[in-house]
Amino acid sequence: MTGVAQPPAVVNIEKITSSFTQDGVTTLIHKDLDLTVAQGELLSIVGGSGTGKTVLLRQILGLARPTQGSVTVLGRPAMELARAGAASRVGMLFQHGALFSAFTVLENIAFALRELGTLPRDLVHDVAMVKLQMVGLDASHANKMPADLSGGMIKRVALARALVLDPPLLLLDEPTAGLDPHSSDEFCQLLRSLHKELDLTVVMVTHDLDTLFELSTRIAVVAEKRVIINAPIPEVLAFDHPFIRHYFLGGRGRRAMQLLHDAGNAQKE
Repeated sequence: MTGVAQPPAVVNIEKITSSFTQDGVTTLIHKDLDLTVAQGELLSIVGGSGTGKTVLLRQILGLARPTQGSVTVLGRPAMELARAGAASRVGMLFQHGALFSAFTVLENIAFALRELGTLPRDLVHDVAMVKLQMVGLDASHANKMPADLSGGMIKRVALARALVLDPPLLLLDEPTAGLDPHSSDEFCQLLRSLHKELDLTVVMVTHDLDTLFELSTRIAVVAEKRVIINAPIPEVLAFDHPFIRHYFLGGRGRRAMQLLHDAGNAQKE
């Protein structure tokens, strides 16, 4: 019997060691860490404070190089991809949006297109407007400044900017951090819709269990300086490890899973 073909790997991290030295003291963050993200997945990276989750995002972007090992993105070394212009292949949504405060909403979204310098001004404007509407904002917001936006709007504008060059890979760093529950739910719905409609591969770092359970197709748990499991949610929850018991099965985790269970039952009815 012929096996089912596996989707190609978009991100492949092999045996990396990550460390930094400050004041003559070297701190080891990762040791022989492996991680693969397949095409079309929405993979969440979780771990305790100081386990190097954001470091992994920076290494995927090619902004940081591991001490040892390799990071391959879309078939090319991540550092090489960064030098070639990663913005066209990898979109990044930063934790607090990181919008340019002196630029309007539309100028923020269009920034990468303008920097390329290959498209007429009118076309750049039209593409940016399409992305603005894609994230659920209408044209009335185009000329607003970031200071005039709510937290949820800032996230949406930053997402539009991350997607303006139609990258196949999107990285999310705490995408719902700082949002109220209603705005967080709406933003999760938007991310889930765009993940499906655009056939994106997504790598997300989040501490928010509601966001984690709502969006993830797989979860990679970083502990003991490596990925101890990379699997669908049920397999992760069943994995016997002290960090997983504390993180997912403590009081906060039980409440989130009960909400997830109740939502699933409501959909069946």
